[in-house]
Amino acid sequence: MPHHRIILDTDIGSDVDDALALVQILGTPSLELEAVTTVYGDTALRARIVRRYAALAGVDLLAHPGVETPLSGREVWWAGHEGTLHDGLGREPVSDEPAVDHLVRRVLENPGAIDIVAIGPLTNIAAAIQSEPGFASAVRGLWIMGGAFATGEPENAEPEHAEPEHNFRSDTTAAQIVFDARIPTVVTGLEVTRQVEIRDDSVQRIAQAGPAGEALYADIAQWWEFWSTQWNVPHDPVTVLTLTRPDLFAFSGPGTVAIEPDGEGAGRSVFTPDAAGWVRVATRADAVAVGEEIVRSIVAAAANAGVLEG
Repeated sequence: MPHHRIILDTDIGSDVDDALALVQILGTPSLELEAVTTVYGDTALRARIVRRYAALAGVDLLAHPGVETPLSGREVWWAGHEGTLHDGLGREPVSDEPAVDHLVRRVLENPGAIDIVAIGPLTNIAAAIQSEPGFASAVRGLWIMGGAFATGEPENAEPEHAEPEHNFRSDTTAAQIVFDARIPTVVTGLEVTRQVEIRDDSVQRIAQAGPAGEALYADIAQWWEFWSTQWNVPHDPVTVLTLTRPDLFAFSGPGTVAIEPDGEGAGRSVFTPDAAGWVRVATRADAVAVGEEIVRSIVAAAANAGVLEG
């Protein structure tokens, strides 16, 4: 299985799927997590949540707080429960190097070697592109959770029926900057992530997977209560698997993506096929296999923590 060096850019702390993705990555042998950067809102708090989850999985990791305010000027959406279940979170340290500085430095020091998995609003990535002309060409690949491209193949989609999605809507300016940067990109939208569900039987397996699993279980329950539901769509973990297990997905051919900048449709994403394009869109997932792989990796991270602690 190919080995990938990655940086995770995340708005961890609201939807529990970011935390699931982080622990999943820590339990995936083919992934070498070089760094984590946080974005959107209280990014220092988000960095502390990263630190706590990594520690629970037996990993010493300092996250890099990033840009708090969307480039578009849109108000930050804040659920209000971020980090509330993690006692003493304020004592967790974070890196002194800001996220954008770290992204630029790490990528330029390793041109063509690092993939970026971006599972929050794209503000940090856009800021890095704007701050350093050589950044975009030095990124090996970009793996984005975001957008909605209607149903079926993007080539046959009806863009006016595709709903705006949170990550793109939160910073439409940043999203368009990123998609225009010609970085080789794979994007996974709602029409694919919603094919996969994490229900109670899988949650119970996670809950029994050591301290990290227990913390995830509590955050899952909190998220379920927030939305009055009993299941979870693992948007971000699904996106991670498009990198590590592309055999479980179908993808479009190359093309470009445009983001509607404002109005009621702000954040709506439109894929246009183009043989010279640099973006591919996930179009289908093997939902059962993807769900099982996510849970398996999370459980493996807990097992690894036991070995490290021993």
